[in-house]
Amino acid sequence: MKASERDTLLQVLKVRFAQHMHRHAGLEWADLRARLDGAPNALRSLHEMEATGGEPDVIGRDEDSGRFVFCDCSAESPAGRRSGCYDAEARAARKEHRPQSSAAEMAAAMGIELLTEAQYRALQQLGEFDTKTSSWIETPADVRALGGALFGDRRYGKVFVYHNGAQSYYAARGFRGLLRV
Repeated sequence: MKASERDTLLQVLKVRFAQHMHRHAGLEWADLRARLDGAPNALRSLHEMEATGGEPDVIGRDEDSGRFVFCDCSAESPAGRRSGCYDAEARAARKEHRPQSSAAEMAAAMGIELLTEAQYRALQQLGEFDTKTSSWIETPADVRALGGALFGDRRYGKVFVYHNGAQSYYAARGFRGLLRV
């Protein structure tokens, strides 16, 4: 990552941090900045999250490790991460019209995690997300073994989690990522 890209990313994150204090009450930018300065891999992941439309922001701190938790906070599922099926196995199973990637593959390449159902619901407590789109979420192994995958959205003022075939993909479905720094 070039120094100019790093500086630009840090400035964007600082402005977003200040604009959305309700997402991370009690946290200080100086503490976060110090952590980011020592985490070049995390900066690369945050750069990818930003570049694909995720608008990452801090949503808290991990109670066990003390690490800062970043999550995609774009209003809708990140535009640069849509139209992919759930994982590589699902993508390979498609006989026709195979998408270029999958949520799990993209998340791994970016160095981030898919949100679990609990994390997705917690994010929805911080704002209204996915009112026009939907986002793949981490799917339990027993559901995935049967060919399914989970996704969530917000409709009618409520958060819903549904299932779909893991090989399906839609222009309005992407995924949100989580990164601990």
